[in-house]
Amino acid sequence: MTEQPWHALPAEIAGVLRPVLAEVADEMIAAVRQVPAYARPLEGRLGAGIRAGVQEALHHFLAEIEAGGPVDRSDVYTSLGRGEMRAGRSMDSLLSAYRVGARVAWRRFVAVGVAAGLEPETLYLLAESIFAYIELLSAESAAGHALEQSAVASEAELRRRRLVRQLVREPPPEPAAIKAAASEAGWPLPRKLAVVAIEGEQRLRAASRLPRGTIADGVGDLTCALVPDPDAPGRRAEIERAVLEAGARAGLGPTVECAQAAISFARARAALELRNGSLALISAREHAGELLLRGDPPLAAELAADRLAPLASLSPGSRGRLTETLGVWLAEQGRLGAVARRLGVHPQTARYRLARLRELFGDTLEDPDGRFWLQVALRVEERGG
Repeated sequence: MTEQPWHALPAEIAGVLRPVLAEVADEMIAAVRQVPAYARPLEGRLGAGIRAGVQEALHHFLAEIEAGGPVDRSDVYTSLGRGEMRAGRSMDSLLSAYRVGARVAWRRFVAVGVAAGLEPETLYLLAESIFAYIELLSAESAAGHALEQSAVASEAELRRRRLVRQLVREPPPEPAAIKAAASEAGWPLPRKLAVVAIEGEQRLRAASRLPRGTIADGVGDLTCALVPDPDAPGRRAEIERAVLEAGARAGLGPTVECAQAAISFARARAALELRNGSLALISAREHAGELLLRGDPPLAAELAADRLAPLASLSPGSRGRLTETLGVWLAEQGRLGAVARRLGVHPQTARYRLARLRELFGDTLEDPDGRFWLQVALRVEERGG
């Protein structure tokens, strides 16, 4: 411990002050009630803690004066700080109480010292020592308050992480269980949320940058983040920016009610698996068709093979050219000039290919449902069946 001013006081001062310790302690406890937070009768754990703190402070102060150096003491001041945090109070009230107590001790000890004929220099050092000692105790209590705050925050974080896992599991918990878990975690249940599934080494960094109110936890090798009110103005851009700036990749699930968070998570994971080029954030809603087809790959492949069967018997070169022409024709809704421009061929060549497609597919090309399923089949084939 660092050398303190009271260590330089004459040891005999302890003997001068000790007879009035009990009276000074009572006066200090009475004075503490001037602080609004402690205006009520000091009973129970709070009262016992304050009395123990006052008595410990006075006796330890004199013990160090006698010893001329550090003497071990209890952690009562750290405990007082922790207690203030548990009571939901800041350190302001406790520090005010310390200051009030210090003034009482100063007045009484100086009066006793004057009556005992102590030299003015000794009285000045005694006054300095009292306030320095109180500053030391204040620092210990502040440290206790911070420790308890950290412990509470850590526990709240653990509860929020458990809540994430509860909400995205299948089957989902009962609404009452969700409400109770959210209350315990201190997380206001939003009316709507969306799940962001994040992958990569920077996934935790990305999660920490998501909009205020987001809670997250690891699920498998992903970080699963629950973003409240995802459709609020600017929210989507904020989510995308968080993922992009962190250098991560993520899938964004659809907006759902809390009880359907597992659905949003499943879609977010599926969107992430699309590996769509260089996109940092892949929205399940914007890729719903692809996700639908990927839901049953064998069935999607069968559908594509069935719908594109008229092309199966052609040579690879012919099949490739007609498949490309069919896709462009469907996209351009049959506009011959646009088809030729996109293909980079003469309109007559485009006309010939379209005639061949009509020969192969017949009335399917004139039927809206038939054209729709041909587009689906082409998308499946494009994605690798």
